Parts: sequence; structure tokens; C-alpha cells
Amino acid sequence: MVTYDEIFRDTGRVEAFSDGVFAIAITLLVIDIKIPPHLGGRRELMQSLVAEWPDFAAYLTSFATIGTMWVSHHFIFEHIRRVDTLLFYANLLVLALITFINVPTQLVAEYLGTPGERLAGSLYTGTILAISFSNSMLWRHAARKRRLIADSVQNARLRRITRSYRVRPLCRLVAFGLSFWNVYAAMALTLGLSIYFTIPPSRKYGSEKEILAQ
Repeated sequence: MVTYDEIFRDTGRVEAFSDGVFAIAITLLVIDIKIPPHLGGRRELMQSLVAEWPDFAAYLTSFATIGTMWVSHHFIFEHIRRVDTLLFYANLLVLALITFINVPTQLVAEYLGTPGERLAGSLYTGTILAISFSNSMLWRHAARKRRLIADSVQNARLRRITRSYRVRPLCRLVAFGLSFWNVYAAMALTLGLSIYFTIPPSRKYGSEKEILAQ
């Protein structure tokens, strides 16, 4: 007889489905970059490319953000031994927000440098804040009372990772607040945070022996 635990023990299907969604979302970003029309010589082409800089800036920031979230998602599931119903829904929320990011990315690309840039920037950074918060919820659900965590994961490491997922949404909240004042600074901070959060987790947390020694 198949038990509840056996049904939800395999995380492979969740990871495979999630990887597919991440791949589609990150690919769709490049579709919105417009190719300049043929206007003549090199100078005209260069001017057209420079005029498209908001598209490139939005693409780069969103690509880095989705890439960071994919690394984080992969890292989380390296520590999970099984999934339950709530984790399924928490994971779907993360994926829903990941696929939605293309909308505020287009808004930023369209309105950067116009009077509507702050609203577009706040929607953009707000979406990334929501993604970060939902990702944190995903981890906290899995880590609470070690309900879904692999037995091989040390408690000290678990605590360090949990603290990290508390801090990440706060950093994104700073970028969101900054967007109401200076959208360019908010975008720069968003990109910087995404690059920083892409650092391999092992370099941040160290080996199990190093963590236990702290």
C-alpha cells in the first residue's frame, strides 16, 4: 500500500517542472528587445542602439534576478528530502511571480526616462520583493521543525540559511523603497543584490565543520 510519505518523497518532478518554468521565463525576456530598423550607416545604428538602453538595462537586471532565484531554488531543494502539499503551492507561487516579472520589465523599459518611471520602477522592484518573500516562505516552510529537510543537513547550517532567507527580503524592501525616490538607484541596487546573491552558497556558509566551529 502506498503511504502519504511515499507519494511526496520524490522531489524530482517538482524540480524538473520548476526548471522548465525558469527557463521559459528567462528566455521570454529577450523577445522584448527591439531590433533597430535599417537607417543607413554605422552612426545611425549606434544611435538607435543607445536609444534602446532602457530595454538592455531592464533585460540585464531581470536576467540576473531570475538567474539568482533559480540558483536559490536549486539550493533550497538540495536540502529538501521530500515535499508536501503546502510546499507544492508555495512553489507554484514562486513560479507564478517569476513568470509575471516580464510585465514590469516591459514597463521599466518603456517608461524609464519619462514621468512614469517611478511608478514603473516601484512595480518592478515590488514584484522582485514579492518573489524574494515567497522564496523565503518556501524555505521557512520546509525548514520549520525540519519537516522536509534531509537528515544529513546539520542544525547549525540550517539556522544560518534560515537567517539568510530572512535578510534577503529586507534587502529587496530597501530597493523597493528607493524606487519611490530614485528609480535608477533602485535598479542599480536590484542588480547589485542579484549579483551578490548568485555567489555560491558554499562560499557564504562554508563547510559543515567551519559552521559548527563558529
